[in-house]
Order: sequence, then structure tokens, then C-alpha cells
Amino acid sequence: MVRILRPFGRAVTYTRWLHLFMACVWPALWYLVDSTRMYLTAVLLVPVGLVPAMRVAEGVQARLLLTGHRQDGGADPGIVVTPAATWADRGRTVLWLETRLLLGGAVAFLTIHLPMLTEDLLRTSRGGGADPSTFVQLPGHHWWYALLAPLPLIALAAIVVGAGELITVAARRLLGPSPGERLAALEERTERLLERNRIARELHDSIGHALTVAVVQAGAARAAGDPAFTERALDAIEETGRAALEDLERVLGVLRESERPVSGRPTLADADRLLESARASGAKVDAELTGPLETVPGPVSREGYRILQESLTNVLRHAGAVPVRVRVEVDGGSLGLEVRNPLTAGAPDAGRGSGLRGIRERAALLGGHARTGPHEGNWRVRVDLPLG
Repeated sequence: MVRILRPFGRAVTYTRWLHLFMACVWPALWYLVDSTRMYLTAVLLVPVGLVPAMRVAEGVQARLLLTGHRQDGGADPGIVVTPAATWADRGRTVLWLETRLLLGGAVAFLTIHLPMLTEDLLRTSRGGGADPSTFVQLPGHHWWYALLAPLPLIALAAIVVGAGELITVAARRLLGPSPGERLAALEERTERLLERNRIARELHDSIGHALTVAVVQAGAARAAGDPAFTERALDAIEETGRAALEDLERVLGVLRESERPVSGRPTLADADRLLESARASGAKVDAELTGPLETVPGPVSREGYRILQESLTNVLRHAGAVPVRVRVEVDGGSLGLEVRNPLTAGAPDAGRGSGLRGIRERAALLGGHARTGPHEGNWRVRVDLPLG
């Protein structure tokens, strides 16, 4: 019983009822003027529905009255509020208007006449006369008509709920997004997910590198017990922290301003900063940068910087202050980047870790490939990126 009565405690049940009634307002006015040409109301809906802006008006009404969502509501109600862009969208709008007129007219008729039928049942059960305008004429006068009096009202309640559900389903089908609009929305959602993934990688690479350097420096300073070395370690930690804050500000800037250009992000031209940071942590970095790095396209240079940063971070995190060999080479139409360090027991297994996965993802997005894992007694990260 509670489940049956639940729809009547929801406001949307009555707003749907109102929505159906609204479809009959101007046809009712036409009926008062010329009832013999009521069919013209359905004919006039065709050119009205072909107006692109009509889908906006109907969509706003449907969202508000049929689903209870405002135009800027949270969950997607499945009804668009944009002008019809294609003839198919306009045709669906016309079909929607005709459906709303037909269903709304039926509900309005029954809303008026079913209560009148209840009144007739009560009146005739007491021997009175029935209203001749009622669509059902009752034969005779019987006392048991009073027992049937609630049935029309129950039927009206069921019709109101059922018609409301039906018109809502029709609205989602006829006023919902077209296949082209669904594809555009899917592409936009994919772009947002890719942007979130890129931001997550940026935070992982920059902040992870800074924290790794700081931890290594702090541990080395404690173990050394040398005030001069401790002073240098603190300077390195401070410099790395400042650089991390700059990177964090850049990433947060992307979140605050979606149209902000990415040209401010570090590139391979800033690789010396990474190398010095690794050296300050105790690693012996042998770096060789060859070729015109300044000619590397921005996206490739920026991702190359992050790949180098993550590679050095992995060395410091898993191998500690060990000799590292870095090779960055621009040759023809490709960029080669290689980082090697002695293979130790603490080195990660090939293919594991979010950092290594991020390196492979960055390379794949740029059409390149990355190889990570043991190689000739060393742990090697080798990345080749096309410059085209």
C-alpha cells in the first residue's frame, strides 16, 4: 500500500500533471472560437516545431516539470536545452509537440469528466438526475451506484501517475540528445578525463621528485654528521622545495583556468635543474645532451622533461646515491632519452609502479615508445619520441 501511495507524495507527480494540462491551454481557447476546426491545432504544431528555438523552450519546461531538474541542475535528466541543429532534431520536436497535445488532451478530458462521473454515481444512487454532459450516461437509479463512486477517482489517480511516467519517457526520447550530441558529449568527457590524468601525472612527477630529493638529502645529512654537508643539504632541500612549489602552482593554474596555455611548463631546456638536484642528493650524474634541444616541439620537450624527472626520481627512490648516466639526443626526426644506473636489490620490477606506467603513457600519447627494466647489469629507462 505504501508503494502504491508513494507517487502521490512526490511533487513531480503533480508538476507532470500540470505539464500535460499546459499543452491544452491554447487548443481550449481555439475550441471556444471554432470547435469545428480543432484539427488545425495539430497542423499548426508542425511549423512551430520546426523552429530551432522551440526545442529550448520545450526542454526547459520538460526538465523543470517532468524531471524536477533546473537547467543548471546536478544529475543529467536526459533532456537537452539547446536549439535543434538538424532536421532530424526538428522532426523529433514536432513529434514531441503532437504527442504532448494528444496525451495532454486525453488527460485533461478525463480529469474533468471522471470526477463528474463520481458525482453522477452519487446523485443517481439517491434518485437524482445525471448530468447530461457526462461522457457516461447511467441507466436507472440504484443505491449500489454509491459503492462505485470511488472507482472513477481511483482510475484518475492511476491515469495521472501513468501518463506522467509516459510523457517523461517520451520527453527523454524526443527531446533527448541526438547521436551526434551524445558523441560530442562523450568526446568532451574523454577530454576532461585525459586532462585529469595529465594533471595527476604532473603532480606525481613534480611533487614526487621533490619529496624524494628532500628525503634523500635529509637522510644523508643525518648520516654524515658534518655541519658543512648539512648546510649544503638544507640549501638543496630549499631549492628543490621552491621548484616543487612553482610546479604545483602551474598545475593548480590549469585547474583554475582551463584555457591557460601550457607554455609555462618546464621543458628539456630546463634539464640542468633536474641534474643539479640529483647531484645535490649525492648521485653522481654523468649527463650528455646532444643535438638542438631548443628546436624540439613544445609538447615533446615538456613531456621529455617529465620523463627525465620521473626517471631520476626512481633512481633516487630505489637505488639511492648511485652513479647515473643520462643521455638526451636529438637526431633527425626523433628524440632519444636514456637513463641508466647500477641494478640494485631495491630496484623496482620491470613494468611495475605508477611512475614507470606514467612514462609509458606519456611516450604512447606522443606516438613513441618506452622500455624500462634491467639491461646489461643496469636499470635502464629508454624512451624514443618522434618530433613530427
